[in-house]
Amino acid sequence: MPPSLSQVFVVFLKIGLLSFGGPAAQIALMHRMLVEDRGWLTEKQFLNALSFCMLLPGPEAMQLATYAGWRLHGRIGGLVAGGLFVLPGAAIIFALALLYVTYGDLPVVSTLFLGVQAVAVVIVTEALLKVSSRALQGTAHWMLAAFAFVGIFFFAVPFPMIVALAGLYGAITASRAESEVAPTVTVSWRHTLTTLLLGLAIWGLPVLVMDALLGATVPTELGLFFSKLAVVTFGGAYAVLAYMAQDVVLHYGWLSATEMMDALGLAETTPGPLILVTQFVGTLAAFRDGGYGLAVAGGLITLWVTFVPCFLWIFIGAPYLDWISAQPRLTGALRAITAAVVGVILNLSVWFALHVLFETVDKRQQGPLQLWVPDMTTLNWSALGLIALAALLVLRLRLAIGWSLGLSASAALVLAHV
Repeated sequence: MPPSLSQVFVVFLKIGLLSFGGPAAQIALMHRMLVEDRGWLTEKQFLNALSFCMLLPGPEAMQLATYAGWRLHGRIGGLVAGGLFVLPGAAIIFALALLYVTYGDLPVVSTLFLGVQAVAVVIVTEALLKVSSRALQGTAHWMLAAFAFVGIFFFAVPFPMIVALAGLYGAITASRAESEVAPTVTVSWRHTLTTLLLGLAIWGLPVLVMDALLGATVPTELGLFFSKLAVVTFGGAYAVLAYMAQDVVLHYGWLSATEMMDALGLAETTPGPLILVTQFVGTLAAFRDGGYGLAVAGGLITLWVTFVPCFLWIFIGAPYLDWISAQPRLTGALRAITAAVVGVILNLSVWFALHVLFETVDKRQQGPLQLWVPDMTTLNWSALGLIALAALLVLRLRLAIGWSLGLSASAALVLAHV
């Protein structure tokens, strides 16, 4: 007998409160609570849904929660499950962001965040290793990752272009041998079109209303930027972060590279999807444009345009899940995109490490070539030691992220007084 909606609410509230540790830990938690403990989903249903969600843009764990709720109680169940997966962490991020803009300039806080940044460098590196082991299956995928890294790091090729080219290559080279007999789709195209149009209206209308009411440009810029982000960022949370980080710092100037690292470190300490880092960015950017009131508005609009599309992808795509998995060209395109994302995450890892280790990093342009050149005399030896400590804690000792962040921040305080 399927669970009641109130039972779904209680279980997904528990999942939302306990979902620390990034996508892998969150997916494992959902598997234990939904498949092993309660049998609400079968093993096959869970794995098929996970594969489907990993092919979508945006955070796969949040979309998996939404799919599970949809499977159990339709759209209402999807809204309940996906919403509860996000909201506890979102409330904490709001509090942390407002504390950060209030107290972040204090010397002791800056010192603590150097330890946080060191852990963030290691976390991104660990994500790179995990994603590459899953995504790079054969020479062609390794080459795609290499071309993506060179393109974005040395030539500033836009991330959407990298996604488009990788997807085109994957579709062209997909093997027909992988094709399966596609099952019949039971949902009508009118139903799908209605869902799409309604979802797009819900997604975009608040951006227009907020711009009209506030008469400010930053919330609108945030809404448009993070809406675009929600469409092109295949490959999970770190793909989103990789595309977002440099644009936020270099193109818009909303945050400094150091603040971007702080945002990642704080997001790692909260429950819910790592992509809540976007909410932190939106809150800080809007605060600088208009104070605390606009900060709340900026955080809310960023949260809205980041996560509403996740519900939309699931509500449109879930009825087609079995059919999609039988299309070789589509799955080939998405595998190629995931491989290219590895190169984009490598770009993020190098860029982050440079800005944590060196106080001065110059961007030099030589024709189409873009070079990031650190001033070697500004090497921060404390940061180097803290990154080594963070690598030991996270990669070798496998400590939980919260413990690693606490120990690294404490070590930063000790180093500052040596």
